[in-house]
Amino acid sequence: MEKGIKYDVNIDLANETKREMADALETTNNRVLNKIGAFSSLYDIKFEEYKNPVLVLKTEEPGSKQLIAAQYDKLENVSYDMINHLINDCIVMGAKPLTVQDAIICGKMEKSAISKIVHAISDACKAQGCVLTGGETSEQPGVLAEGTYILTSSIVGIVDKDKIIDGSKIKEGDVVISLESSGIHTNGYTLVRRIMKEYPEVMEKTVNGKTFIEAILEPHRCYYMAIKDLFDKDMITGLAHITGGGICENLNRILPQDLDAKIDASKYQILDIFKLIKQIANVDEKEMLRTFNLGVGLTVVAKKEYASYIIEHVKSKGINAYEIGEIVKGQKQVKVEGKFDWHI
Repeated sequence: MEKGIKYDVNIDLANETKREMADALETTNNRVLNKIGAFSSLYDIKFEEYKNPVLVLKTEEPGSKQLIAAQYDKLENVSYDMINHLINDCIVMGAKPLTVQDAIICGKMEKSAISKIVHAISDACKAQGCVLTGGETSEQPGVLAEGTYILTSSIVGIVDKDKIIDGSKIKEGDVVISLESSGIHTNGYTLVRRIMKEYPEVMEKTVNGKTFIEAILEPHRCYYMAIKDLFDKDMITGLAHITGGGICENLNRILPQDLDAKIDASKYQILDIFKLIKQIANVDEKEMLRTFNLGVGLTVVAKKEYASYIIEHVKSKGINAYEIGEIVKGQKQVKVEGKFDWHI
């Protein structure tokens, strides 16, 4: 019998894996007009409740945190990271998240791992009131090593044009409110991995009763449920998701050209995981501020008279919130003044 080159991709396994994804994509959302197996997803965009609907679009991936998550069999954690980060970037425009499409690229398809990822992505979407409508799963032997997964996803959100929150309404005298992060979130993991390699003793540390690995793999917090009821109240003038670049290189993105954000470092409630990282590796304070969120996951810029109401509202949703600064005359910069408290 003549022998030839064998195809490295197991098509039968791929088809079986995709069939088992079907339950994760089940939805009662009547805007979704077709099911898994179609070449594309159909979504009804008739929104009578919106006067002038604007679509909000974003694509995201969870960075090098994926590598640690795969290594410690926590792919479901990084799936939540990706979706929660994605939704946060959408809602800072004042938008409602609608649908997500994902892509999973791997060196070798492992049915249990793919199922875990897809179900986690779907559950993360459902928790925020949006729906995973489909995506792509691609096995690429020879391109990626076996056991390696690369995740990415895109979102569609919606907002009325006259209710977009883009920072254009920020005024001098507005206050800056911090919404606490759940940990490192999804930025800074290149530095974290370097610290793990050069300072292996960090692996023996605990943070608030969690192992170091558990602490750094804590999923990225999503803020939609905590702030969505505030969007229509004309209280918030700007929202910034604090990711790579820290507060200085994210909050500045929404500031008008003639205004600065003056941040009081002494008001920061720095999470213990960041204090540990700085202590173990003696990381420079400026690098800590630029690399990590330091416990400030989202900043809300609001009219001063509504600050207390917003803080109490967010706290009632289970998220710590507090004032960290104010808007002053300037040149579209974030200026951090005062001293951080790094004591554990």
